[in-house]
Amino acid sequence: MAEDATVEGRCRCGQVRFRVKNKPVITMACHCTGCQRMTASAFSLSALYTTGNFEVVQGEPVIGGLHGATRHFFCPHCMSWLFTRPEGLDDFVNVRATMLDNVTDFRPFVETYTSEALPWAKTPAVHSFERFPPMERYPELVAEFAQRAV
Repeated sequence: MAEDATVEGRCRCGQVRFRVKNKPVITMACHCTGCQRMTASAFSLSALYTTGNFEVVQGEPVIGGLHGATRHFFCPHCMSWLFTRPEGLDDFVNVRATMLDNVTDFRPFVETYTSEALPWAKTPAVHSFERFPPMERYPELVAEFAQRAV
């Protein structure tokens, strides 16, 4: 994905649409049981963007999931999980990569919660962590991701 690219995304029914600009900060797959249940799949795929590079352009997403400090946003009609605003990271939006129109461009670079992964669920992620990476590792992971093609 080019640095200055704009990508559209939408829920399954199309009532909520959003747009991301530029390359994501990092791409991820999460194997935790929470993501498994919210996606009804083996893991969730996401692309992290700065808040300034994300906008909802149609519809009004609603909060779902755990309704905690980390806010998960869904389409109020089809209930597709669209994006997350992580607790303590107000400058970032974690977009569900499968909701983007060009999902094949968003190969996971990091995978988390492999301790809860289904034994047959594999990704091509470069880095794997049993839980989340330690906070001090993120700058190095983001810098390495920036040097690679998505």
